[in-house]
Amino acid sequence: MVLNLVLRFLLELCVLMAFGYWGIQTGKDMFFKLLLGIGAPALFVVLWSMFGSPKATFPLSEIWHFMFEFVIFSLAVIALYATGKTQLATIFAILIIINQILLSVFHQR
Repeated sequence: MVLNLVLRFLLELCVLMAFGYWGIQTGKDMFFKLLLGIGAPALFVVLWSMFGSPKATFPLSEIWHFMFEFVIFSLAVIALYATGKTQLATIFAILIIINQILLSVFHQR
């Protein structure tokens, strides 16, 4: 089901935004706001391209890939909670769970 893969891509973009928002909200002054606001999403992009994406440089076995995704997406949910966006974090977590279930049901891993 193509819509589930579209949802997956949108969730990955939301991870970028969550890390960026967390970085901007967490930084104490403008330098650290920019450093964290750009650095956290950049770190995600590097890690995702190396291990998480379908064309990853270092593809992981299925269980390790699931664990990697679990950690990355959980950190994004925690980042939203930490910045006070609890409702958004809850909705995001629910969408991640639904997406994971559908990925398994439709064998889209």
